[in-house]
Amino acid sequence: MKFLNLGIISALLLSSSALFAQGEIDAYRYSQTGLNGTARYLGMGGAFGALGGDISAMSSNPGGLAIYRSSEIVTTLSLSSVNTETAWSSVMKEGRTKFKFDNIAYVGYFPTANSSGIMGWNVGFAYNRVNSFERNYTAHGSGSDYQTYSMADYIGERAFGTSLGTLKAPTDNFETDPYNNADWLTVLGFEGGLITPYNDSDSNDEYTSSFFEKDADGNRSRYSPSSTKFNVQERGSTDKYDFSAATNISDMVFIGATLSVTDISYRSSITYEEGFESINSDMYLDNELNTNGTGFGVNVGVIIRPVDFLRFGVAFNSPTWYQMTDYYKGAAGSYYSLDTEKPRMDAKTPQDAYSNYQLSTPERWIFSAAAVFKRALISVDYELTNFNSMKLFSDNGEAFTNTNSDIKADYGLEHLVKIGAELKVTSQFSVRAGAGFRSSAIEQDLADNKVEVLTVGTIPNYTIDKGSNYYTVGLGYRFTPRFYTDLAYVYNKSEENIKLFSNIYDENGDALVSSEPIAMKTVTSRFALTLGYKF
Repeated sequence: MKFLNLGIISALLLSSSALFAQGEIDAYRYSQTGLNGTARYLGMGGAFGALGGDISAMSSNPGGLAIYRSSEIVTTLSLSSVNTETAWSSVMKEGRTKFKFDNIAYVGYFPTANSSGIMGWNVGFAYNRVNSFERNYTAHGSGSDYQTYSMADYIGERAFGTSLGTLKAPTDNFETDPYNNADWLTVLGFEGGLITPYNDSDSNDEYTSSFFEKDADGNRSRYSPSSTKFNVQERGSTDKYDFSAATNISDMVFIGATLSVTDISYRSSITYEEGFESINSDMYLDNELNTNGTGFGVNVGVIIRPVDFLRFGVAFNSPTWYQMTDYYKGAAGSYYSLDTEKPRMDAKTPQDAYSNYQLSTPERWIFSAAAVFKRALISVDYELTNFNSMKLFSDNGEAFTNTNSDIKADYGLEHLVKIGAELKVTSQFSVRAGAGFRSSAIEQDLADNKVEVLTVGTIPNYTIDKGSNYYTVGLGYRFTPRFYTDLAYVYNKSEENIKLFSNIYDENGDALVSSEPIAMKTVTSRFALTLGYKF
């Protein structure tokens, strides 16, 4: 008995929302943040947890807001180039360049005239784009050496346990509509002719790829794709609005808190094609996903200055609690030259379909230290994020038990080290440099494709994060005591593995179907310009 397949179907049938709500891979995507902020913040690698005095630090350690000794207005623009490279049977490169408005902020400083105790109050508002989803990537495969199993093989195994009577049920009745009673990818694959039943009995619950031939004894021999084309276009961003307050106690302790409202906008368009040259046949699977979400979180932090040149910081960033909505649609079709009765089949999912759900992102701790001298400074941040604390819920707050169990098993701690330095060449001109090293939070079994990933809706593909590094440089120039500008350049390289579909295992741990990971590198080059005015 294919135990794990039955587990998938049982999980999907627990509630209709589980047929297409987000899974663990998607929770990970929406929980990540990137290096974003003012040009000074970027130029020093984002290592500002113990420094403060920059609006970008408000969203990480709001204690840094209390460092300000004047009010300020600041804004940042950037130009980013995102280039991806995949290595499968051939190397494919894609690029995208985008001009963006990254942040705008106001900081208000209100001194108390006290020489000790509470010496001042600061309030701040900031808009920051904390993550960008903008990129394209493509992969091409040729020959069975690169892809033994077809997408149709995967859908056939995933369909195990669904009765043929369910898939053949009429769609004009809500109670019998297969899209209300079965895994959407299974239904779409069946209606698009990608999979076929082993027999025509309505009680049949086993399926196979439609691309096969029978020998004289009736035994089936499936075909492997001779070519595969895969393309993904991703768009959108995560935008954060911070409302902060902080206080300075005796120029030694700086305490702050931030209430953050966060908006997520994510769109993806995915095309997938397979060709079977030996039988002059082909198939396709197209998907579109549009996700919107709004959430809130609370950050608290403190900076301690025991002596003039030394500072230590610690901050806690709470989870962000999101209300999310997915809009989605899929299409699939096949041409099978050996089927003389109906060689061409096409199908689409219901139009205007959507689902609502809730997401809780992981909490994060930030530990920092900095040394500040007359003409130079150096700073180090260590960020610890517990990704196995991510959780998904239905719209009414009911936990997605199976998905949350997968998250706890497949994700762990992410470690991020940031280093930054600044040198004042003159009283007006500064140079900066920084770096960051981020580990992946994905546990080894998931990274090694030893566990089955339950994808939902009709999108079977996903990526496995392998970590990233970045390096930064920057310049700053103060035109007057009030007006200044900063410039920064960021080089960021991340590595991932693309999985066209998950491996599916039997109860003995043997793979029933599998897809080989496709290596992908994403390189982002970014220039940022900040203008600021103090008053």
